[in-house]
Amino acid sequence: MSLKRTPLYSAHQKLGGKLIEFGGWEMPVQYTSITDEHLAVRSAAGIFDISHMGEVFVGGLGAEVFLNRTLTNDVRKLTPGQGQYTLMCNAQGGVVDDLYAYRMNATDFLLIINASRIEADVAWLVAANQGSAELRDMSGQMGAVAVQGPAVAKFIDAALSGSACAGMAVAKISDLKKNEIGIFIFDYATIYVGRTGYTGEDGFEVVAPADKIEAIWNRLLTVGQPFGLKPAGLGARDTLRTEVCYPLYGHELDEVTTPIEAGVGFFVALDKGEFTGRAVLAEQKASGTAKKLVAFKMTEKSAPPRPHYPIRANGQVIGQVVSGTQSPSLGQGIGMGYVPPEFAAPETRLEIEIRGKLAPAVVVKKPIFKR
Repeated sequence: MSLKRTPLYSAHQKLGGKLIEFGGWEMPVQYTSITDEHLAVRSAAGIFDISHMGEVFVGGLGAEVFLNRTLTNDVRKLTPGQGQYTLMCNAQGGVVDDLYAYRMNATDFLLIINASRIEADVAWLVAANQGSAELRDMSGQMGAVAVQGPAVAKFIDAALSGSACAGMAVAKISDLKKNEIGIFIFDYATIYVGRTGYTGEDGFEVVAPADKIEAIWNRLLTVGQPFGLKPAGLGARDTLRTEVCYPLYGHELDEVTTPIEAGVGFFVALDKGEFTGRAVLAEQKASGTAKKLVAFKMTEKSAPPRPHYPIRANGQVIGQVVSGTQSPSLGQGIGMGYVPPEFAAPETRLEIEIRGKLAPAVVVKKPIFKR
């Protein structure tokens, strides 16, 4: 089966990006080095191709009720232009996907979903909808980039200086607050810009028609270069999100793992009424879970921890690593994994089995990297 390519495929080739398979897509893992790109995002700015992500528009008079019945967070709390992290669960409380939901106006919402889950999510939404809302999967017609780092706010307006659409609360992109979205005009096309990201840094995500995204990418690179902006690949995206303990579907989250187990129960609004998976999640919230997601640091020099490596304590395997890497910011191995609750407290000593050898680690509070 041939790999899918984003509208920025040729741009990655021109920049010398090393392309790999990721969830059925051919994507850049790095351009120079993962460490170089990671540190650029932490100190200045990096730009990522996120065109493989999915975009689903949900509208109509029944949209709010439908989404509140289908997602864990409470969309009623969103005013136009606001977004929230949320999850979609099955009846057993397992995660179908984690996503961002933005309210565009009184009746229209934009969902940003994971690339590997587009087909599953759309099928799930269609089955749950029963005609109460209008669903439009625009994933194939849109592209997206994320520009992240402390310097981004200094050049984002000069790079994307198109006008805001009527009715928007902000006049320019840098006026957006965290988790807010605006609709702007770029080269006669409507684009959506949210002040969100997956790195733990300030930044913006830009969703635009597929035929405009390369011009946006090039414009951002040109204007951002004097501020230290560099193109960044999947490798840096993963090390950045692991340092701040953001979950990745297929690692921390899956259809047999609940938001409560994954430590994202804050985004489960049990008080809003019935939604899919609520009964199981309410029981776990009240009675506890059999496993908990913990963050850890390696305490001695070793090879980095990797997914599926066994986690040991008291001479026994108690869990496994779901995400692990060498932290460019901290210069040590870090990771996340599931363990029984009695091993989840900070300062708990663990051992990670790395290539047949035991390496000491310690549970730490999330996030692992802090400013």
